Amino acid sequence: MMLHDGPETAPLKIILAHGAGAPMDSPFMAAFAEGLAARGWRVVRFEFDYMAERRVSGKRRPPAAAAKLLDEWQAVLTCQRVPGQKLVIGGKSMGGRMASLLADQVQADGLVCLGYPFHPPGKPDRLRTEHLARLATPALFVQGTRDALGTREEVAGYNLSPQIRFHWAEDGDHSLKPRKASGFTEAGHWQGAITAIDGFLTERCR
Repeated sequence: MMLHDGPETAPLKIILAHGAGAPMDSPFMAAFAEGLAARGWRVVRFEFDYMAERRVSGKRRPPAAAAKLLDEWQAVLTCQRVPGQKLVIGGKSMGGRMASLLADQVQADGLVCLGYPFHPPGKPDRLRTEHLARLATPALFVQGTRDALGTREEVAGYNLSPQIRFHWAEDGDHSLKPRKASGFTEAGHWQGAITAIDGFLTERCR
């Protein structure tokens, strides 16, 4: 199951996978897909099988094992890759993490992670960063500064590839939502992130 936004003839296609708990048409995913499409990029969203099954049954299911998720990512790439069109992969949280494991292998032109889950909630010692130290694909990570899965202070101490750059949403949580007292807004952070991604994609086309 896939959703397509933006012109088919765009010079670059970005494929985005959803996170563990919300589908490809969640408000978060829709905002980023539609926002990037409005900037002229071809955006493809897809759903992992476990989430598609949830739509049918109505029952919440946990994500499949990483090996299956990676196989599903590979299948999407096989049918979506177009000769001559740049390809960037990524996604929200778990979806972006799976993309980061494939980016070098599939020779993607770029990687965009929206709230990378650097560690499980409450378990900062269980890092998911080993492959990120040697990542060769140019990458943009969009993160909230108070993300419970990796705050700005925590991330500063990680061993990460110089190919990774960050766009930080001040006071943002895992979905970039700030507290009211911060003076920032969720919508504002989403738009700021879309602008940052647009700049990154423009660079990947040069």
